[in-house]
Amino acid sequence: MPHLSDSKKIRILIVDDHRVLAELLAEALATADDVVVLGTVGTSAEAVAAAEAVRPDVVVLDYDLPDVEGAAAVTALRHAVPTARILMLTSYSNPVVLNEVMDAGAAGFVTKRNGSAEILAAVRAVASDQTPVSADMLRSVVGSGVGGPGSDLTERELQILRIASEGRSNKAIAEELHLSVNTVRNHMQHVLTKLGAHSKLEATAIAARLGILRR
Repeated sequence: MPHLSDSKKIRILIVDDHRVLAELLAEALATADDVVVLGTVGTSAEAVAAAEAVRPDVVVLDYDLPDVEGAAAVTALRHAVPTARILMLTSYSNPVVLNEVMDAGAAGFVTKRNGSAEILAAVRAVASDQTPVSADMLRSVVGSGVGGPGSDLTERELQILRIASEGRSNKAIAEELHLSVNTVRNHMQHVLTKLGAHSKLEATAIAARLGILRR
């Protein structure tokens, strides 16, 4: 990869109260030519202050923090720096946790079982407006057995679901299909209702389990 100026690199803030782990992750990510690590902090309050000061592109956020956890930390960061994409990092492969943080506005989800290469790939994905979720989390969602058959999905709903399963945003789907973002959002809401899902990611996992994406 050619050398990039700092202004073109993905600017990352790491939030984890385990200082050694945070520093090791920072060192690993900083080896990439397209990344610059702006710093590491250990609480949600510090994360908000730091994000407001340095304006990161991506915040790698640990789920368990000393002051708040999960969705509350995501909400605080989204309010402070709406342009930042938040990649949740956690020890939990739990669909409830996934839905909680995604509903709060997280852009992606990786577990701490993933290595630095997978985390770097997820950072690049969220920076490109994709929605990465680690494979072990998807297996957990699929194994939860939620959802219905999805036999009443329309062709348009199936088309949108297939594109969404690639991690594409509503805006990207709308541009590809020459639809308005509101139309895509409405179709996706119908998909969630018909599959009994609470998020786009859960709908994708249910669809994969039921073979809907191969129709």
